[in-house]
Amino acid sequence: MTVTLSDTARQFIALFEDETDAVARDCLVFEDRVVILVAAGQMGQAIGPRGQHVHAVEEKLGRSVELIEDADTTEAFVASMLAPAAVRHVTVSEQNDRVAYVEVADEDRGVAIGKDGKNIETARTLAERHHGIDDIQLT
Repeated sequence: MTVTLSDTARQFIALFEDETDAVARDCLVFEDRVVILVAAGQMGQAIGPRGQHVHAVEEKLGRSVELIEDADTTEAFVASMLAPAAVRHVTVSEQNDRVAYVEVADEDRGVAIGKDGKNIETARTLAERHHGIDDIQLT
């Protein structure tokens, strides 16, 4: 799928990649935070020793930076986006729309949803952009 990035997102990705030597697959820019989709297997490189890489990026951007690791399958991708919530199972239904049904531990529902729904909305946006998922439903 083709992802269209704003000029700001492209600039943030360039800064992130220069600072961390990790590959960014996507970037969502919000007023108070930036969400960066990191290539599979490169999360440790993106974070850096004691978090120094991601902290340096946060300082340069003047915003909180949230990292999400890419994955090969839709199911693994959805589970990765909802971390650190304990995702038990992901099922993708393609009856009318492509919907990912996510079984989350009861005690982690709040973590998966996030304050004011920001985590689940970010997950929905990235799942649509990268895997053609129309919605994510927690079960």
